[in-house]
Amino acid sequence: MKVVDFHCDVLMKLLLDDRLHFKNDVTGALDVTYERLQDADTLLQTFAIYIPSKLNGSMTPILDSIDLFYEKVLTCPAMHLVRTSGDLDYCIQNGKIGALLSLEGLDGLQGNLAMLRNLYQLGVRAAGITWNYANWAADGVMEPRGGGLTAKGKELIKECNKLGIMLDMSHLSERGFWDSVALSDKPVFASHSNAKSICDHPRNLTDLQIKTIIEGKGIVGITYVPMFLNSQSAATIDDIIRHIDYIGSLGGEKHIMLGSDFDGIDTYVERLAHPGQVIALKDALLKRYSTTQTEGFFSQNAMRFLCEQLPVS
Repeated sequence: MKVVDFHCDVLMKLLLDDRLHFKNDVTGALDVTYERLQDADTLLQTFAIYIPSKLNGSMTPILDSIDLFYEKVLTCPAMHLVRTSGDLDYCIQNGKIGALLSLEGLDGLQGNLAMLRNLYQLGVRAAGITWNYANWAADGVMEPRGGGLTAKGKELIKECNKLGIMLDMSHLSERGFWDSVALSDKPVFASHSNAKSICDHPRNLTDLQIKTIIEGKGIVGITYVPMFLNSQSAATIDDIIRHIDYIGSLGGEKHIMLGSDFDGIDTYVERLAHPGQVIALKDALLKRYSTTQTEGFFSQNAMRFLCEQLPVS
């Protein structure tokens, strides 16, 4: 069963330690590696550009991360850069692993939308406006004031729509979410967020947010971050399934995908510590859902969304 995962932070680890290698990793420091994506029968992996706060504030680490993506990820024989829906078809027809580039937090652009256009030319096709805190465009979910989009942030939404950069609502404040939905002419998505009604964490989505994403033909990536799954105890695969069940009950069965957050976490769901172990989630889902439904969660829902939202050429 093919896998699409809409969020990992392996580029951050490669940025912070130039001794690490995506292929033939011998350190054990990486969750997501070339070999593990192959073991998981991955169809597409989204690679987030996340810049830690100590390096944040300029374009340089963003460009360094993109350079690492091209030099350490795309040089692997089976990896193929996904810029268009045609690239998705190429991956399917030729047994390639699609690599989609996303930007998690736009701090480094410093409000310069020309930089966004340059990043699009380099292959960026999705953008999360903030990480957890405020930047020039909006407030994040952990910013105490809970503000929405700034005037420049509103320009950003329109520019993303114009370019064809998909808008990721994970990490954005709730007010920023509603501002974005009101302004965007295209569906929004959440790459790695769960249901707040199941686990009351600020990073999770309210029922109304989930329903709005569904009604707008967007998609929600179920994430494996333990504290977003279960606030009471260590997280298990059953907790992941509870979130899938709940979002499905809101009408979201065909709007659920996976957004692991591998390499962005240091605690793991039991039996799910890297892509090579995703078979445990598949087996658990198949006890509750049909093969068709499980394939939807694993890849087909995300692929449909991408085919509709990526540029044709």
